[in-house]
Amino acid sequence: MGALDYLSHFCTITTTKPRRKPMQVFHTTLTVEIKVKMDCDGCERRVRNAVTNMKGVKSVEVNRKQSRVTVSGYVDPNKVLKRIKSTGKKRAEFWPYVPQHLVHFPFVPGVYDKRAPAGYVRNVIPANAPPPAEDQFMSYFSDDNVNACSIM
Repeated sequence: MGALDYLSHFCTITTTKPRRKPMQVFHTTLTVEIKVKMDCDGCERRVRNAVTNMKGVKSVEVNRKQSRVTVSGYVDPNKVLKRIKSTGKKRAEFWPYVPQHLVHFPFVPGVYDKRAPAGYVRNVIPANAPPPAEDQFMSYFSDDNVNACSIM
C-alpha cells in the first residue's frame, strides 16, 4: 500500500478555481440614462426585461419616443450599457443631451444635433467661448509682468 499511495500522489490532478473579482457595491442609488433606438414594442420589451432582471435595479423607465431608457438603483452604469447592447442594440450610448436652457451657447457648432429630442442639445463645451469675467479681471494684475497693471 505504501507504493500505491506514493504513486497516486503523482497521478492526482489538483485544480484551482480562478478567483473572482470582488463585486463592486454601490451604496447610493444612481440614475443611468441611455440612448437606445427602439422601433417597436418588441424592442422596448426586450430592453426593459434585460435591464429589469439585473441585480440592484429599482426602477426602469422606457421612453420610446425620445429613444431613452432611465434606470434607477444600485447599479454600475457600464454594466447597464453592456446589458442593453447584449439585446442587439449595438448603437446604445449614454444619454448625451442636456436641456437647451442649461447651455450657455446652444447654437455653437457641434452642440445642436438634429437627432436630439425637442428641447435638448448635446452636452459639449464650446472651444471658442469667451472667457469668464473673472479671468479678464485676473489678467489686470500679474506677478510675472510688473508693467501689466493697467489700472494705475
